[in-house]
Formats: sequence, C-alpha cells, structure tokens
Amino acid sequence: MNIKCAFCQTPYTLSRIQMIDALQKMDAEKLTHYDAHCPRCRRATRVERKRVEMFFPNWREALKQLEVEMQAHPQPEALSAVESRPDAAKQKELKKATPQPAPKRTKKTKSAAENTAVKKK
Repeated sequence: MNIKCAFCQTPYTLSRIQMIDALQKMDAEKLTHYDAHCPRCRRATRVERKRVEMFFPNWREALKQLEVEMQAHPQPEALSAVESRPDAAKQKELKKATPQPAPKRTKKTKSAAENTAVKKK
C-alpha cells in the first residue's frame, strides 16, 4: 500500500505484514485509523481503516495463515545488541594484539626561542 507523508510529502509503502499488524491493532482497540510513521521525518500520517481494508480485504484469513506458518517454522529470537558484540575486555585485547602503524613523521619546526638564537649568531 502506497502512502505519501502528509508533512514532508515523501512516498513510502506499507508491507503486507505491516498492514496485518495495523488491522489487528485497529480491530483490537476499536480504532478508525492507523498512524503510519514516515521513514524520513518520523511523523505519523493517519490512514483510514476503510482504506487499509480496501487494499487487504481478506486480512483475517491471511493472519490465520501467517500464524500457522509461524508455528510450523518458528523464528529464533534476534540477539540483543549487547549479546552480539564482544565484551569490552576482548575488544581491548584485540586492539593490543594488532600491530599499530608507526606515527607519521612530520617536519619539525623551530620554536620561537630557537629562531631568535639562530638570528643572534
């Protein structure tokens, strides 16, 4: 389902899963609209329930099929950001183990005191 943001005029789409979620939420909470959030400005655009149902008329059957499919093929839970990253101690060890490149040598400039000492001679 194609939507255009009411604020920044960015076009974006709602996938089938998002439409099922929206319709399920509207049905459970007895809402007349769904707030679709724009991916660009993050503001909510109201989408009427009738419009979503027009694009997805048999959503109850699709929801039942999705539930059956999810039971048949369960998805593993996503790892949290903390679990997927190595801990800080391991990161420090990795940093120490990797050879550091030699610092770049820059042309030394004389300090003001050295310049005056050279001029006096």
